[in-house]
Amino acid sequence: MARAATTTDAFNAVAEPRRREILDALARGERSVTDLVERLGVAQPVVSKHLRVLREVGLVQVRDEGRQRIYRLEPAPLREVYEWVKDYERLWTERFELLDAVLEDLKAQQAESGRHGSQPAQSETTDKERES
Repeated sequence: MARAATTTDAFNAVAEPRRREILDALARGERSVTDLVERLGVAQPVVSKHLRVLREVGLVQVRDEGRQRIYRLEPAPLREVYEWVKDYERLWTERFELLDAVLEDLKAQQAESGRHGSQPAQSETTDKERES
């Protein structure tokens, strides 16, 4: 099966970690390409390539400001990704709640065995003393 082009939709575009880094940076406000290059620590052509993909799927908008190109996040295309992910969020929330319950049970068992654990040690000493 042929791999889908990264420019077909937001799902494919955000699948690439570097593009997610760019989106994270833009979520904090508008950025120039130069600023993104400095923040990400990668070459300008790499950042420009990823910005092009993000622009083609509508995740970023660009405007010229003098000699600079300023990018900003356009979150609307992420709605479809969010709608899909939120079902998994419910699943993870349920699993974390179950994990919390198990951890609380383990803590209670440890606390209980800690109270009982010190008593048998004393009785063992007493039993040993009796044997002598």
